Amino acid sequence: MDFVHTLLNLLASMATIGALFFLTPLYTFLKAFCYIYTSISKEDVAGKVVLIVGASSGIGEHVAYEYATRGACLVLAARREKSLGEVAETARSLGAPEAITIPADVSNIDDCKRLIKETINHFGQLNHLVNCAGVTPMSMLEEITDITSITPVMDINFWGYVYMTYLSIPHLRRSKGKIVVIASSASWIPAPRMSLYNASKAAVVSFYESLRMELGSEVGITIVTPGLTESEITQGKIMNKDGQMVVDQDLRDAEMSIMPIEMAAATARGIVEGACRGDVYLAVPWWVQTTVYWVAFFPELVEWVNRWFLYVEPGASPLDAPSKKLLDVPGLRHVSQPSSVWSSELKE
Repeated sequence: MDFVHTLLNLLASMATIGALFFLTPLYTFLKAFCYIYTSISKEDVAGKVVLIVGASSGIGEHVAYEYATRGACLVLAARREKSLGEVAETARSLGAPEAITIPADVSNIDDCKRLIKETINHFGQLNHLVNCAGVTPMSMLEEITDITSITPVMDINFWGYVYMTYLSIPHLRRSKGKIVVIASSASWIPAPRMSLYNASKAAVVSFYESLRMELGSEVGITIVTPGLTESEITQGKIMNKDGQMVVDQDLRDAEMSIMPIEMAAATARGIVEGACRGDVYLAVPWWVQTTVYWVAFFPELVEWVNRWFLYVEPGASPLDAPSKKLLDVPGLRHVSQPSSVWSSELKE
């Protein structure tokens, strides 16, 4: 029996190595061909209805502007009514024929039902659903004062996406529509203080990969994994160890260090382009995808580097981490961070 197991393991390893050598060129060629074809025949969203959840700031806000420039009708949802109104006004000025706002909390199933109902009552259809809402807990697990206070992370980051998707599918199936999922490269990159956020994003990716098997070609799903992007999160808005939403730019600096922060407008442009092409996966910016291979082929090295660079002993200040000290080197902050994330003032 041991001999059979050893033989099977050997054959599986040889088959995998052989596939990498012989199938990779063919797969790359087919991917390139599909990319060219879909770029030529990409979807025209003018007049179509796009529902964006988490549209009051950051990526969601700029995705709204990008759809607006393409002539889409918008339904903008988030918890902050004033910010939504400002985004809707800008979207209309950029070319959206209509842009309505619906204040809602997607962690509440009743709010999600109301969102879909008002969208269909107003427009009669739904073509794209963009799930973009999220919160970011940033704390060592052992330092959390009450673990139950962190449950909103999964309620918003995961269940909010699931609720909206479940309720939208009948309408998207009728329109042959699309779901655009804003996940994160954090779903595969391990980092201290980010375990719960990373887990929520990994759950999102796994959920939509499985759902794609169920829906087939009836509803398109684009899973987007952005790197660090200009937003309130990169301004330092996080959920702290007490489960409270605060702005802590020192902790932000310790966690994000000199990793380059992409401008939200550029990220949004890439996302909408990818959705209109019908991309299955989309990394924005493109180099973020390379980190997948580092984690796949050198997992111990990635773990060691991130632990050395970001970790401090429980109870110690994150400001003592090498990541924070490196960012304090004169000039490096200006290279890695756009000035828009330096301010701690957030939208109302």
